[in-house]
Amino acid sequence: MKKIDLHIHTIATVSDAPFSFSLDKMIEYVSLANLDAIAVTNHDKFDLNQFNEINNALDCVVFPGIEINLEYGHILVISENDHLEDFQLKTEQVSTKITKRGDSITVEQLEEIFEDLSDYLIIPHYQKKPSISKEAILRLSKFISAGEVDSPKKFVRMIKDESEITPVIFSDVRIKEGLRQFPSRQTYIDCGELTLNAIKHSLRDKSKVTLSESDGNSLFQVFEDGQLLSTGLNIVLGARSSGKTITLNRINEECENVKYIPQFSLVQRDDVSYEKEFNDGVARKKSNFADKHLSSFKSIIDDVVNIDLIANSRKVEEYLETLLKLADEANKRDAFSKATLFNETLFEKSDGKGLNELINAVRLLIENIEFEEIISKHIANEALESLACELIELLWAKTLLRNKKSVVNDIVKDIKSKLKLRSAATQIKDIDLYSILIDHRKILKFNLIAKELQSERNIYEENVQGFKVICKQRAFSGAGEVKAISGKKVAFSDVFNDYDSPYKYLVGLKNIEALTPSEFYKYFACIEYQILNKDGFKVSGGERSEFRLLQEIKDAQNYDYLLIDEPESSFDNIFLKGEVNEILKEISRTMPVVVVTHNSTVGASINADYIVYTSKEVEGQEIVYRRYSGYPSAKELQSLDGKKIDNFRATIDSLEAGEEAYFERKSGYESIKN
Repeated sequence: MKKIDLHIHTIATVSDAPFSFSLDKMIEYVSLANLDAIAVTNHDKFDLNQFNEINNALDCVVFPGIEINLEYGHILVISENDHLEDFQLKTEQVSTKITKRGDSITVEQLEEIFEDLSDYLIIPHYQKKPSISKEAILRLSKFISAGEVDSPKKFVRMIKDESEITPVIFSDVRIKEGLRQFPSRQTYIDCGELTLNAIKHSLRDKSKVTLSESDGNSLFQVFEDGQLLSTGLNIVLGARSSGKTITLNRINEECENVKYIPQFSLVQRDDVSYEKEFNDGVARKKSNFADKHLSSFKSIIDDVVNIDLIANSRKVEEYLETLLKLADEANKRDAFSKATLFNETLFEKSDGKGLNELINAVRLLIENIEFEEIISKHIANEALESLACELIELLWAKTLLRNKKSVVNDIVKDIKSKLKLRSAATQIKDIDLYSILIDHRKILKFNLIAKELQSERNIYEENVQGFKVICKQRAFSGAGEVKAISGKKVAFSDVFNDYDSPYKYLVGLKNIEALTPSEFYKYFACIEYQILNKDGFKVSGGERSEFRLLQEIKDAQNYDYLLIDEPESSFDNIFLKGEVNEILKEISRTMPVVVVTHNSTVGASINADYIVYTSKEVEGQEIVYRRYSGYPSAKELQSLDGKKIDNFRATIDSLEAGEEAYFERKSGYESIKN
């Protein structure tokens, strides 16, 4: 197996923070990591002189490369270590096109610059930011050998998925002066001679690519010193002050996107404040559901918020007054008031919104690439294009008609104004009675919907490891609850007097300048959550902590690592052995999980995949901290410097306070049982 790191930076470009390259640090990194091959891949730049200096100083294979900003994502283009002058000329074309942060080149420009891409090793950011687009991946698929990811979790997931390309993990490190910690992100490949073609051949076969040299993808290197961890479930054992938590903290510091649950972080403190904190936390986690539940009502408010019933009523009164007055003046009308246009009504104009939305929907079907095969199976592309053209022609016609109506309306308004000046007769007030009727119906329907929203009922239920999360809607019980939802220092007491009349309440909210209209939907119904235990009762203080732990663990699915420090310090053994162990085993099937423990319920019953035992040892006049590790079934655990300890002795001392204490307790339990 060959260990490679094909993503290393040695020059600060416009895409980097400034740093000074250190050749000594490069030599140290390659030696410490035991690398067989590296690639120098600076952002949008290749420096031939520096490359030759690095190549001459290292004992490993060094490939020339460049990391290119391709359509706002990053892609590695790596060349064989020959024809370097030609490679530099091509990379200079990239450098001239990308001169400031945010610049990028297109796939067409990439192909134009490098000509035959099959001559290179092409590795895009795949499940790593900034990743190139799916469209670019598809267009370059025949040239891509692997995809770069940023965590063991993503690596293992892609290795198992037959539809995915081969994953690789590289350091993406800046080799600079003063670099103290070297990265542990490298990839092993089953490859003979380290040529570019041999590497490309190996990368296209997932069985030849692993995270570790001898343990495949079951283990990965976590620290620069060579410490391994399982890609599944790890337990960290050891005596007090032996370095367990230090090890956990170091993983947290050196790895990215980590979910870390420290010791005692979920223990209940002051009952009242803790319950409020707990309820607020649950509400925050479920806020997406609440917003989704209220989203339809938000669109209704947006539709009625600008309706002014008082103004509409005033318009109707003015219309009736002018109509009655004109009837009284029937015998007194002059030539100007008898003109047809004197009381002419204006054309109504539609906004064309619905037709525009329909055209955009058809265009989306035509342009969609991801589901193109399914769409074309049911609707021919020619039919969609024909439909789009016909709809666009209809839009043009309606736009022309709307413009004509606007011109005619302007002429009519001008003539009516001039006739009015020459006549003493009353002119009927222009009014759209239909739109006023629609506004009135909208408000009636709005009141019904708002009252329904305020009726108490459960709207969502979720079971979480024996607990039940219930979300319900109800009416606000007072102005204080509305104020708490708003998060603003605003008095709601006056406006809340109209809470039972939704439209009047909405008008009152509009009159409070500190409120944002887009958030009015939150002030009509209270969305609250209750957590029930397995017996259907509201959770106690201790159960709240248990639920929070389960939620925190479940939330780890959004991260790449899960770390937990001594959960037994806060929870009882029955809960740990049942709910906690079960969910930890489930999550560890998809990501690395590391649990520090001195409790047999977690340490032994959970059936971990890997053990790390921390030890504080005295050697001469010095204190030495060591980590011994291995599989749970191994007879011995081994440290990085080759020392070994008995696995049984280390485990039983950590989890049972020693073999003698274990058998004493076992004997005592048997006595009670009998």
